[in-house]
Amino acid sequence: MKELLGTGVALVTPFNEEGAVDVFALANIVEYNISGGIEYLVVLGTTGESVTLSKGEQQLVIDTVVAANAGRLPLVLGVGGNNTAKVVEELSVIDLSDFMAVLSVSPYYNKPTQEGVYQHFKAVSLASPIPIILYNVPGRTGSNVLPETVARLAQDFENIVAVKEASGDIVQVLELIKKTPANFHVISGDDITALSSVLAGGSGVISVIGQGVPKEFSSMIRLGLQKKVAEAFALQYDLQEGMQLIFEEGNPAGIKTILELVGLSNAAVRLPLVEATVELKQKIGTFAKPFIKVRV
Repeated sequence: MKELLGTGVALVTPFNEEGAVDVFALANIVEYNISGGIEYLVVLGTTGESVTLSKGEQQLVIDTVVAANAGRLPLVLGVGGNNTAKVVEELSVIDLSDFMAVLSVSPYYNKPTQEGVYQHFKAVSLASPIPIILYNVPGRTGSNVLPETVARLAQDFENIVAVKEASGDIVQVLELIKKTPANFHVISGDDITALSSVLAGGSGVISVIGQGVPKEFSSMIRLGLQKKVAEAFALQYDLQEGMQLIFEEGNPAGIKTILELVGLSNAAVRLPLVEATVELKQKIGTFAKPFIKVRV
């Protein structure tokens, strides 16, 4: 799946002043990312606050992104959870015709063993009519999917084609690249280690900050894939402070601050999340100013 090379972004879900999904802002964010050089879009991921959206709102987000994208970029849909039977049921009823792959997070809170993780994704694999990207994010799930488990899944199920690795552990990334099949995609889920992952042999990134500065971030990843190390790291160092700042008070409060500065949406999030503090917004604004001054 060459479509998974490069930069994907985990789209936010913007809200209007009444707290409803802002479809106009979402469509503009899609357009902004397409024009900025992003390779594919991820819908209803963690950054999209999917767990706080009703089923109707989730469908509204899907419909809005699909319409705004108009077939221009490949789309990935987040379908995951900690109830295996519910994930399987959802995959059996949802319309996946507009999507190239499903991004499915490892079960959270339950803290399954590695065998439990394997059996969960075996069930997901058998239920999914399209390719699957595993999502390992131990900081949110409370458990780590080990490289050996990912490699076993990759070898046993043809439609498990990639992993979004968001442990932030570059050694684990190296183990994944080493142990998985040659045609399996190891995708960074951690902005700050994304370039290092690519230079080690990874396929790219599903980014958060990328949707706020799509031109610069996607250029960095493409330079990394081309092994233009000095040029890629020059952009890494320009963007690195922002990669850290946007997670300082949780995701997606930070990236929504950048999108507000760009003029694409406001910074509203849904409880239990809260907006970034004034102090953090000021720091993010200082970082972002060189990148967004010509766009506002």
